[in-house]
Amino acid sequence: MPTYEFNCEKCQKNFTLKMKIAEYEKKKFTCPECNSNKVKKKLTAFQTKTSRKS
Repeated sequence: MPTYEFNCEKCQKNFTLKMKIAEYEKKKFTCPECNSNKVKKKLTAFQTKTSRKS
């Protein structure tokens, strides 16, 4: 499951959520600290795993 990082604009806390892509597309995120829905997704690096050897 992908991991997404967010920043709350109200309390300025950073937090991470693991969710399915379908859940992410609904765009209903809330801060676990203050329950605000004014959150912004942070740009982060990611890794992929493949079954083939390089």
